[in-house]
Amino acid sequence: MTRLEKVYIEKVVPELQKEFGYSSSMEIPKLTKISLNIGLGAASQNSKLIEPAVAELTAIAGQKAVVTKAKKSIAQFKLREGMPIGTRVTLRSDNMWDFYDRLVSFALPRVRDFRGIPDRGFDGRGNFTMGIKEHTIFPELDIDKVELVKGMNVTVCTSAKTDKEGKMLLDLLGMPFKK
Repeated sequence: MTRLEKVYIEKVVPELQKEFGYSSSMEIPKLTKISLNIGLGAASQNSKLIEPAVAELTAIAGQKAVVTKAKKSIAQFKLREGMPIGTRVTLRSDNMWDFYDRLVSFALPRVRDFRGIPDRGFDGRGNFTMGIKEHTIFPELDIDKVELVKGMNVTVCTSAKTDKEGKMLLDLLGMPFKK
């Protein structure tokens, strides 16, 4: 059991129970998965960009990343079906808790001029997506070996039914939202 999982069980669950008055412990929202995605549109011209991106995302996530391929051919983007266009990884259980802990404890505070994350990334069902402009904020990467600074998307999926429940869950787990 990870450090953040203990915090969830000991502090977050009672707080959510008190706030929303759940009748069953199964109703209490929890994290279900975290998806990380790096899109590399430039990889359609230069396929050598994919391998470093996979290695970097694997280092960040602590789990092997997979290459995503184009589903359709789009002539304007010089893209053919089956071309590699990015990389992604989905984290669950202990890997998910470890990553979330590193994200809110180490990575986000390293962002230059950080004033909090806007809370407009909720989807109406309690899931939250945010964009990170520089993937080099993660301490697992050696900045000197990174050739191209890439952006990435982080999607935190919860079992919450509403955005209010999802926001409170993430807030109690340490997500630094703007006040």
